[in-house]
Amino acid sequence: MCSRFRIETPVAAALFLLLAGCSKSGQTALPPAPPGQQGVIASALAPGLNHSLITVDPRAAAFYDNAEAVNTGKRLYGQYNCSGCHSNGGGGMGPSLMDNEWIYGGRLEQIHQTLLEGRPNGMPTWGGKISDEQLWQISAYVRSMSLPETLAAQNGPTPSQSPAPVPRTADQDAGWSAPDDTTNDYATTTTGPQ
Repeated sequence: MCSRFRIETPVAAALFLLLAGCSKSGQTALPPAPPGQQGVIASALAPGLNHSLITVDPRAAAFYDNAEAVNTGKRLYGQYNCSGCHSNGGGGMGPSLMDNEWIYGGRLEQIHQTLLEGRPNGMPTWGGKISDEQLWQISAYVRSMSLPETLAAQNGPTPSQSPAPVPRTADQDAGWSAPDDTTNDYATTTTGPQ
């Protein structure tokens, strides 16, 4: 019985290692999302797309024109030390939140996705650590920082202390479109050398 165990163990281990190394690219392909599933795509930089597939999340609707959500988000922003990287919205180690330059999208859904999943080079993942409602509230406050009404209300050295509610009109575009006069219209695909 002991000799049989000694022979089968190395064979099983070698077979396991051999099978574990057999994959085409070293990555497992994810199955496609079911049709109609809600989600957020931050960019349409993919062959054959001229607009993001899904960037509208119906959960965001409750946080538009909602002063209470923005003020709660402001309080949470301070409690979770978001100002440690973003200052009071003016930027620091992290980017400024008071301009109209959004690396991963400035819609509430996209800001929520950034908070939920994190981003490379510094933005931590908050999903599973903070409740989803609080992530939406922080998203509403972060989005409000760049609104003209919030910027106009600054009357001291600390910005974004009088945040305005995010109007529904601030995020009316449902996705991303290719800029005019681009060399690639993102609507065609090339299959290879012609």
